[in-house]
Amino acid sequence: MHKSVLLQEIITALQPYSGGVYIDGTIGAGGHAAALLEASAPDGQLFGLDRDQSALEVARRQLERFGHRVHLFHANFDRLAQVAQAQDMPRADGLLLDLGVSSMHLDQPERGFSFQADGPLDMRMDPTTGPTAADLVNSLPEEELANLIYRYGEERHSRRIARAIVKARPLRRTLELAQIVVRSSGGGRPDRTKIHPATRTFQALRIAVNDELGALERALPQALACLKPGGRLAVISFHSLEDRIVKQYFKQESQDCICPPEQPVCTCRHKATIDIITKRPITASLAEIDANPRARSAKLRVVELKGI
Repeated sequence: MHKSVLLQEIITALQPYSGGVYIDGTIGAGGHAAALLEASAPDGQLFGLDRDQSALEVARRQLERFGHRVHLFHANFDRLAQVAQAQDMPRADGLLLDLGVSSMHLDQPERGFSFQADGPLDMRMDPTTGPTAADLVNSLPEEELANLIYRYGEERHSRRIARAIVKARPLRRTLELAQIVVRSSGGGRPDRTKIHPATRTFQALRIAVNDELGALERALPQALACLKPGGRLAVISFHSLEDRIVKQYFKQESQDCICPPEQPVCTCRHKATIDIITKRPITASLAEIDANPRARSAKLRVVELKGI
């Protein structure tokens, strides 16, 4: 069952109120959205996006009780500006991006995200478009595959794993790939107390298949553009690559000058657009981690758009 991560922290960060406008760019099962709607009753409006049509249907059922206050759209969050313009969406008081893979995806073997259940090597968050994980593992040259696994999975055995994958091609099933990764990485039999040897390889393929880091880089400026002055953007990331992008972008946009430090005179004419609310990322409590292990790696960063 899907549990929304850092739920109370999101409510505290976005400060919803009646009549406010809120955007959930990764609505998933609708847990955060429902909490925002409850906290902004009776007149708050929620605009939700998701690239996965099946997730939207789950959210639609979950949020049905809020009636006309909910507006859902089938789109990835890197199309936020396009959706906002097409739907004449008002500027938001709060906007949430909850990154990473949903437990809904992991719990459905036919989606191909899990290395612990057998299914097709798919991993697409939007199953209607784009290459699958099978397409990548069966077509990429060995060096490109190794670089992908290292860059997106931070896997130190990437070259050994890529060599084994190429030798075993074609691969079509998740457990088939997971077994090859376990054998080639020297992980031996997976230990329940440690990270599974296939975790980083599966993460790397999922990120590549869904262009997750590129989508995040494209979405952050759009998210700020969708806020009204004083509105807040909250981003939950689940691994260091995502968090680094968010941290660096927020740092850049909070500064009046982004010229190189060695440059004596500012020529960039950059002006700070945001104030950073969380100097350090907010993480889950031990109680939440016990109840929902997925929260263990979650990091929440929050900024506020400066007034005009």
